[in-house]
Amino acid sequence: MKNIIEDKYFNREISWLSFNHRVLQEASNPDVPLLERLKFLAIFSSNLDEFFRVRVAGLKSVRNIKKGTSDEFNFNAQKTLKVIYRKVDELQEEFGKIFNDEILPELEANNIFIKNENNLIEEEIIYLKKYFSENLLHESNPVILTKNKSKIFLKNGVLYLAVRLVNKDSVSEKKISTYAIIEIPSYKTGRFFLLPSESEIRNFILIDDIYRVNMDLIFPGFEVKEICEIKLNRDAELFIEDEFSGNLVEKIKKNLKKRNTNLPCRLLYDKTVSKPFFKYLRNSLLLDDSEMYPGGKYHNFNDYFNFPVEDKTLKYPVNEFIPVNSIEKYGDIFTAIKKEDHIVVYPYQKFDYLLNFLKKSANDPFVKEIKITQYRFAKNSSIVEILKTALKNGKKVLLFSEVKARFDEELNLKYSEELSEHGAEIIYSLPGIKVHSKVASVTRLENDGERNYVYLSTGNFNENTSQIYTDIGFFTSDEKISDDIENVFKFLKQSNDAKSNDEVDKENNQKIKTVKKEFQFNEILVSGFNMRNTFVKLIESEIENAENGKEAYIIAKMNSLEDKKIINKLYQANNAGVKIKLIIRGICCLIPGVPGLSENIKVISIVDRYLEHSRVYIFYNNGNPKIYIASADWMKRNLSRRIEVAFPLKSNNLRTLMIDLINLQLKDNTKARLINYKQDNTELNTSTDKKVRSQYDIYEYLKNKV
Repeated sequence: MKNIIEDKYFNREISWLSFNHRVLQEASNPDVPLLERLKFLAIFSSNLDEFFRVRVAGLKSVRNIKKGTSDEFNFNAQKTLKVIYRKVDELQEEFGKIFNDEILPELEANNIFIKNENNLIEEEIIYLKKYFSENLLHESNPVILTKNKSKIFLKNGVLYLAVRLVNKDSVSEKKISTYAIIEIPSYKTGRFFLLPSESEIRNFILIDDIYRVNMDLIFPGFEVKEICEIKLNRDAELFIEDEFSGNLVEKIKKNLKKRNTNLPCRLLYDKTVSKPFFKYLRNSLLLDDSEMYPGGKYHNFNDYFNFPVEDKTLKYPVNEFIPVNSIEKYGDIFTAIKKEDHIVVYPYQKFDYLLNFLKKSANDPFVKEIKITQYRFAKNSSIVEILKTALKNGKKVLLFSEVKARFDEELNLKYSEELSEHGAEIIYSLPGIKVHSKVASVTRLENDGERNYVYLSTGNFNENTSQIYTDIGFFTSDEKISDDIENVFKFLKQSNDAKSNDEVDKENNQKIKTVKKEFQFNEILVSGFNMRNTFVKLIESEIENAENGKEAYIIAKMNSLEDKKIINKLYQANNAGVKIKLIIRGICCLIPGVPGLSENIKVISIVDRYLEHSRVYIFYNNGNPKIYIASADWMKRNLSRRIEVAFPLKSNNLRTLMIDLINLQLKDNTKARLINYKQDNTELNTSTDKKVRSQYDIYEYLKNKV
């Protein structure tokens, strides 16, 4: 690997691992409430599973197809994989120390114990044997492993115990080992089992260990020599070869059934297992060394999302929602939006403002139509029920459903089909692109004619994630913006009409390109149309101002910065003297703070109780700042292969509000980490600085405005 300073970009995958390290830093922070620390470990584990299923699996495919070639960030796939494995080893080691040396002792100090098969008392063993015999033994169907001949299929993400046994009755001096595998049905039973106790002490045991306690019942006549917990991750790709012909929805449905049978990308195993057992396991499961990955005794730490302890003193305190005064003062949502634009700051303010807007629209006799895009539905979605009410009341409903949203394809299909059955017009995914914009438009008949009321957001129409993601929602009836949003829906509809659902049609891609030429947008930015060019021009304007001796700066907040053209333009702005401050939660391929390249660029990342998710782009513009709020990051996929929307803030009040919120984040010295060329996630806090924790300070700022 080249010296990082000789390269102009961080590798995307290594930058992502640096982000997951920031998650781990929160898990190790003693100032974070104990059960929240446990949750950060669960987030780390869940993130890593998805990383292997998506990114590592993709790199392996590239490596196998294009051996020796390099990607656009000067890393070839094989070298990247080697760095990934080394860094993940380091992170897993840190993870284990945090859990075993910090979390478990803290739990025990609070009378919460996670016991295992080695420290149970006799009464507990008797209880667990009775429980296992009555509830689990009939479901325990061990499969004998045969070297190079096993036909066992391991399910994705499911826990198994691999067992090495010897026959107790064997008289042979050298007893021959038998190998078997047992599925642990934690997805049915739950992972945690509360042991009976007469005291205030809460003793839990993992279901994995209940199986370990009962090996004599599962394998009568055998002595257990070794037990190795394993978990297999499979490639998450749907592998739709051609999106431009045939019925795309049917292809997605068909391939969803195949996802859990995709090729293995990682088998996690207990690294303490003996070498002979390891080799037998690898050979009997027909895996190669690159698919075997060492871990601890237990896997699936994402199950700790549902750790069954509800102790409020060990969690973050629940904050009351802050009202949006600019909406509340009017008493009626339509009147409020007609009079002025409004911002809702999640999760500090209620998602109910959107739900009430849609409910009012569904029941208002003057509303004719509701149009909405959906990227990720919530489970038990309130929005689906509201749209059903609208249809029942005779409203037209147009829903664009992105059924290519990874891991939410089935839920999106389910709810879309339900709404279709109730009479909604459904537009499903378009070939070759994803629609990631979050937009809704309500057409209402008023005294002066039809008026469109619009809601735009940085986050999904999802009432569950609105409580844990920081996002910006925006209500407006601005005619120029609402006309642009109407054009977004017209484009989606015409593009849908252009695609063929019958015979193979190689013209489909060209048809959609032809449709795109018919549309232009005047106020909002839409990726694939004017978004990339506008952002480039705004950066170039700051460059020109700096070169003319004027003040020039750019402040941008996003989830990820990866687009090479944008990064190069930011480097150019740096060299012109433009001051650049970036707040990036996850991937950052730009290398900040390098003389002659990026010394005027500072990058921080904030990981705290809420997931930072909003995207805000601020350009000084010679003293008249241009501010855009967006669904899009500065990633190649967002700017080139998706339909995203960025919208301008025109109101001085809202512009001031947004600048204040962003400035609080830039001042964060409690939860912010500095992104530097070492990628070591340096803390920003100093003993002399006034403590600023932006998520808490934003809450107080909004509360004080009320």
